[in-house]
Amino acid sequence: MVVPMTYTAAVSGATGYAGGEVLRLLCGHPDIEIATVAAHSSAGQKLGALQPHLHALADRDVVETTAQNLAGHDVVFLALPHGQSAAVAEQLPAGTVVVDAGADHRLESAEAWRAFYGSDHAGTWPYGLPELLVDPSGRKQRENLPGATRIAVPGCYPTGSLLALAPALAAGLVSAQDIVIVSASGTSGAGKSLKPHLLGAETMGGMSPYGVGGGHRHTPEIEQGLGWAAGEDVRISFTPTLAPMPRGILTTATAALRPGTTEEAVREAYRAAYDDEPFVHLLPEGQWPTTKSVQASNHVALQLAVDPHAGRLVVSVALDNLTKGTAGAAVQSLNLALGLPETAGLTAQGVAP
Repeated sequence: MVVPMTYTAAVSGATGYAGGEVLRLLCGHPDIEIATVAAHSSAGQKLGALQPHLHALADRDVVETTAQNLAGHDVVFLALPHGQSAAVAEQLPAGTVVVDAGADHRLESAEAWRAFYGSDHAGTWPYGLPELLVDPSGRKQRENLPGATRIAVPGCYPTGSLLALAPALAAGLVSAQDIVIVSASGTSGAGKSLKPHLLGAETMGGMSPYGVGGGHRHTPEIEQGLGWAAGEDVRISFTPTLAPMPRGILTTATAALRPGTTEEAVREAYRAAYDDEPFVHLLPEGQWPTTKSVQASNHVALQLAVDPHAGRLVVSVALDNLTKGTAGAAVQSLNLALGLPETAGLTAQGVAP
């Protein structure tokens, strides 16, 4: 009889939204044992006082995020603010699987990193979006994850944007230079730190754009991933908006159609890309994605239409920014890295009402 192997995990940033979501998923993972929960300003407290929904871990002590406290585990999740993961990761053993939910290791271009983040580039790790088409041949990022010991989890906005347009670009059905993406995100996407513009009184009943005019940090990440799919440089206009909801992202992406492209050709490209995927689904014609339907799941729902008047493809995508947009992608990619079932610890079923 073969005894299943259990991997020990440490989660740094355990008291934030992303770290808490990682812990929630790991609590249901059959092959992962949560050994250490770490943070910075909240070190020394009980986790239950900070993440009361994680009752199974309520009595855990939150320790300081140090290399010493994180070392000695099979897996380390880093759910830290952008720019803080690299220094910690450099101190961890090469054989430890490190999954970075921050932006530090997502970009290939050091120039783009410096332009959008204003610090030195820490290097590039395998990108944790298994379903992403990474060249026009149909190859997916999933092939690059088995055996990886360093994984960069995608940003939540890029996850929806990339899955929205990669099949059309890989199939050569749309222009790579005329792409417009608008996304609405719940307030948890900004993290758990107190910010006046995220107070309930400020967000309830209203929406607002930010990072307008190409200034949002996820712009180069989206262009990078779509460029892999297209096999050429991609240019996008990306506008994020803040929506009065705790979690979820609704992305609507449009691109100019190549001459002669039909809606059936587009649908066939998306069916070929996603029909066999456990977590990404093209909805039946006439049904459009809603953020509520994917809440607390690793599910991505999408729908498309061809606008013959404008000559554009329109794709709408819904996902949960904390699950598939962050922690779910982290766990899904870890499963592939360790040779575990890709769906272990994850669900494609949302919650309602």
